[in-house]
Amino acid sequence: MTDQANPAASGPVQPAGVPLRGSEHGAALGPSFYETVGGRATFERLVTEFYRGVAEDPVLRPMYPEEDLGPAAERLTMFLEQYWGGPGTYSEQRGHPRLRMRHLPFKVNPDARDRWLAHMRAAVDSLDLPPLAEETLWDYLQRAAFAMVNTFDD
Repeated sequence: MTDQANPAASGPVQPAGVPLRGSEHGAALGPSFYETVGGRATFERLVTEFYRGVAEDPVLRPMYPEEDLGPAAERLTMFLEQYWGGPGTYSEQRGHPRLRMRHLPFKVNPDARDRWLAHMRAAVDSLDLPPLAEETLWDYLQRAAFAMVNTFDD
């Protein structure tokens, strides 16, 4: 008999977006967040919309030395795919993500962070994800953006 007032009484509750595994390093027993939100197509849409804003941003655009934002968009897509349970192409091609190290050459101050978040917020909103998936994705993106701040200078 389970306690209807206490769902945890019937066993462990699995956090949304985290697949159950058969063992610590075993195969997932359910879909990953990546699969749940639509796979590569969803992350490509997210990144395309994000870089649409970055392309016109006077603070962020200079941080991308390549004339074409395409290579940066592909790197971000691969990173997000891998992070959320998709293919490991990012690490296969570029090694460990080392996000803080990769961003050190750039002045990432609170203004840059807030601009990044504004463009990413618009991109996330454009996906029209289910509320829990949207909240899960946005929570990660906010934490990542705050972690990348490496200066408080203007």
